[in-house]
Amino acid sequence: MKKTMRRILCELLKNSSKSDRELAKHLGVSQPTVSRLRNRLVEEGLIRHFSVTPDLSALGFEIIAITSFASKHSDDIAEKARKWTMARPNVLFAARAEGTTKNAVMVSLHKNYTDYHNFMSEVKNEGRDIVTDYETMLVSLGGLVIKPFSLKYIAEILEKVKD
Repeated sequence: MKKTMRRILCELLKNSSKSDRELAKHLGVSQPTVSRLRNRLVEEGLIRHFSVTPDLSALGFEIIAITSFASKHSDDIAEKARKWTMARPNVLFAARAEGTTKNAVMVSLHKNYTDYHNFMSEVKNEGRDIVTDYETMLVSLGGLVIKPFSLKYIAEILEKVKD
């Protein structure tokens, strides 16, 4: 990736609402250069979409659940899991994984414990023939947060990487 592209990506990770004009001024390049390179970042798939990082607790969410699963695996099962998770906007991330006894992980967002409980009841019911075991860690969004979630930290990593 070109140095200027990396710098644009880093600035957008810090604040995706920056205009091409603001980016150009900050980076010392022309606005058309920023526009062209931003479009290229999107076309090449380095940027999937532009988004904000909201304060989840201020939006009324109390829990993030990190659930690891032991499950059977096949292409059909993976496709069923993909469709199931994609249909649920409260599932923020799901993937195959490696662990001592688990082979999948899911991160989900919940308004409260009742919402989480109902969600996990659905997981158990829908996955009864696939999931053989699971463990969940519940994170209180109203509790002590040592470092809040933000994509801007990725920019800090990228800024340290040399081409």
